[in-house]
Amino acid sequence: MRALIIDDEKKARETIQSILALYCPEVIVAGEADSVASALELIAKEKPELVFLDIQLNDGTGFDLLKQTGALSFKTIFITAYEAHAVKAFKFSALDYILKPVNPDELMAAVEKAKGVQQKDALGLKFEAFISNMENITREIKKIVLKTSDSIHVISVNEIVRCEADRNYTVFILTSGKRILVSNTLKEYDELLGSYQFFRAHQSHLVNINHISSYEKKEGGYLIMKDKSMVPVSVRKKETLLSLLEKI
Repeated sequence: MRALIIDDEKKARETIQSILALYCPEVIVAGEADSVASALELIAKEKPELVFLDIQLNDGTGFDLLKQTGALSFKTIFITAYEAHAVKAFKFSALDYILKPVNPDELMAAVEKAKGVQQKDALGLKFEAFISNMENITREIKKIVLKTSDSIHVISVNEIVRCEADRNYTVFILTSGKRILVSNTLKEYDELLGSYQFFRAHQSHLVNINHISSYEKKEGGYLIMKDKSMVPVSVRKKETLLSLLEKI
């Protein structure tokens, strides 16, 4: 894979270059840049398959660069020093990123993942979702990117009624009635959505509390969602659920 390293810190570029040389010999670094202007020239000249892209550059941001490249013909791994709030936005937007200081294992894992990615043009959709989430980060995450075997969906978090485990997959059920199957576990989405009005009512069910219609105590206890679906509530989650519903 022909790659470029675009970062305004010389030390960071050297670190990435060294790690790639040691652990990812299949990645050939064709050049480096430290600004939007120099990166645009380098991309046009080298036509890379993969770009390691810092968020903060000398004359703008990595996102400014992506906006100017037009049709994206390369895969991108973002390099960022951002902390927790922005990392959350990266995860919701399904963008590949590694944090500074760069860890060799994380860089190797990101490269392996990039090698298997086919849909380079999906970066535009993910990028738009990320920008939306960053603009709203101090208030509430707005969009999540869901990748299926053959599509990429950008969904408003408010559209999600509930999520249901299907072995190592997760089914998203939307307000429209649409069902989206993604190859990530429910545990991962519980960790991602748990602080955004979602509640793990059962080992196999994660619900959007804004779409709860009622809680029925009979037959062990279950939730009726606004789309009329019924979700069981585990015994150990009942007290937490009742406390949560009282605060709504």
